[in-house]
Amino acid sequence: MFKSLTVLLLSLISVQPISAFAQTAAEKGLAIAVEADKRDLGWQDSTADMLMILSNKQGEKSERKIRIKSKEVGGEDDGDKSLTVFDSPKDVKGTAFLSYSHIVSPDDQWLYLPALKRVKRISSSNKSGPFMGSEFAFEDLSSFEVGKYTYQYLREEDLGELKTFVIEYYPTYKHSGYKKLISWIDQKEYRVLKTEFYDRKNDLLKTLTYSDYQHYLGKYWRSHKMSMVNHQSEKTTELLWSNYQFRVGLDDSSFNRNSLKRIR
Repeated sequence: MFKSLTVLLLSLISVQPISAFAQTAAEKGLAIAVEADKRDLGWQDSTADMLMILSNKQGEKSERKIRIKSKEVGGEDDGDKSLTVFDSPKDVKGTAFLSYSHIVSPDDQWLYLPALKRVKRISSSNKSGPFMGSEFAFEDLSSFEVGKYTYQYLREEDLGELKTFVIEYYPTYKHSGYKKLISWIDQKEYRVLKTEFYDRKNDLLKTLTYSDYQHYLGKYWRSHKMSMVNHQSEKTTELLWSNYQFRVGLDDSSFNRNSLKRIR
């Protein structure tokens, strides 16, 4: 049902500006989310490298080198698939995380721990937990799908030199660790520039900022630097992306949970 609503919204947005279409804060917030999603359709699959930098309250740092594979998926309840593999340091080398995002039903996620030589399924009630000691939760690693949230348009606001829409969205997933999220989305390219995460008590928990955006295939924007600050623990996690490749021909066998133990 939500897919059908999205198709209708896309057709409306293509012939008139958002301000003309949306009448209420909920309609305008949803329309902005749909437009941002529409602009990132069609990339098919990708690979990339990532450097994860963890910093504790005292400023001590540790680094992890990671490889990422992603595949775009379409369907009534299907989001994208992703595979994350840790190459270093030695204590996490070979750890692999597989995620199947969904729109209505809970995401399917599995974690392979080489020290235990077993694949662990991440339960639907545990996705708010930290991913590999970082300030990212398991649910943060799921692909963005419009139908996972309800929306409210808040205001327009300048963020640096860019004019942005500020929208608030509420997870429809009952086990989410968040009460709400607020995102700043630039009005020209519909790129997310900043997101605030509020915990179940509605207190500000984390802020994620996106920078160093680069353009691929003449259409797709990717942030090469993401910085997550946990305001409650005073820890930070930076993700530095590099070596993006698109349309490399990944098939479903590249995202098979039964092969997690054999990934190198």
